Amino acid sequence: MAQNRQACDSNAELIANGDLRALHPVFKIYGQRRCFSGPIVTLKVFEDNVLVRFQLETKGEGAVLVIDGGGSMRCALVGGNLGQLAQNNGWSGIVVNGCVRDVDEINDCDVGVRALGSNPLKSSKKGNGEKNVPVYIGGTLIRDGEWLYADSDGILISKTELSV
Repeated sequence: MAQNRQACDSNAELIANGDLRALHPVFKIYGQRRCFSGPIVTLKVFEDNVLVRFQLETKGEGAVLVIDGGGSMRCALVGGNLGQLAQNNGWSGIVVNGCVRDVDEINDCDVGVRALGSNPLKSSKKGNGEKNVPVYIGGTLIRDGEWLYADSDGILISKTELSV
């Protein structure tokens, strides 16, 4: 499915004015959903996934959790248990500017996951971080409430919901 290609080809004006942006192609694909989309909920954490668990314990209602982990490759922010939690609570997807672990378990979950890579080390559990704040990931500023569209070609961020 060429959802994002079609969105780009038919929305040149939105791309020109910055209302539709493509993230840099640095994310690896995990989870069973190769294509996913939804309104964005943002988190900003660093090597600490307490807020990630807290957010995924809430009803996702088709939203996408975008986690700015500062690009750290030193530990994982999302593992198999959190992937299962996301699936069970109705999250459409998770994008991690950082690492995941339990890749085989995440790949069994009916949720879309994008991350920079995998690392078997777990994160700290101090509860530090911020939610619903603008984050800078993949070369673009992402705001809580914007829309994310992910497919095999990449990830798009839109100020508004697109008809794709």
